[in-house]
Amino acid sequence: MRLPFIALVALIPLAACDSGPSVTATNATQKEVQEKVADAVGGGDAQMVEPGRWEGAMTVHEIDIPNMPAAAKEQMKQSMAGAKSFVSCVTPEDVKAQKAFFTGDEDDKSCKYDHFRLAGGKLDAALSCDRGEAGKMHMTMTGSYAPQSYRMDMASKAEGGPGHMGAMSMRMTVEAKRVGACRGDEDKL
Repeated sequence: MRLPFIALVALIPLAACDSGPSVTATNATQKEVQEKVADAVGGGDAQMVEPGRWEGAMTVHEIDIPNMPAAAKEQMKQSMAGAKSFVSCVTPEDVKAQKAFFTGDEDDKSCKYDHFRLAGGKLDAALSCDRGEAGKMHMTMTGSYAPQSYRMDMASKAEGGPGHMGAMSMRMTVEAKRVGACRGDEDKL
């Protein structure tokens, strides 16, 4: 469940103008996608995201762990009910280094994008990971983005791994917007 949350927080950088970069990749590693995004943005002062304070919320719409005991399932359902707020600071240095782009960990060879499309204010991507004995995961992401806001719908399914309880699936939405300058009380990307 950690990977989807990390992915949600990392989506902030997808903010771009509607005529922004266009990236398409199929059966590509995270490093290959990261390179394509960097090439599409170009060098110099090009920015896909405005630095500043970003506030948002993650809403889990559905979570299913088939073999989890009923009491634990109910406790999880209650703890995930409603929108969960988050705040982050995207610094000018983050933007310049293009370190905030959501393309995943370029050193992680266990994951590949089945497809990744970023163009015209829209994102559509599917990521599959095979971590051997640690299990498999598949995630889809669709949404819209603009220079100061984004909305992403995500679905993930994970199975296997030590002590697994069957295939876990989750559907969630994350929305965020830039609300001004960083104040120093937010998490940094």
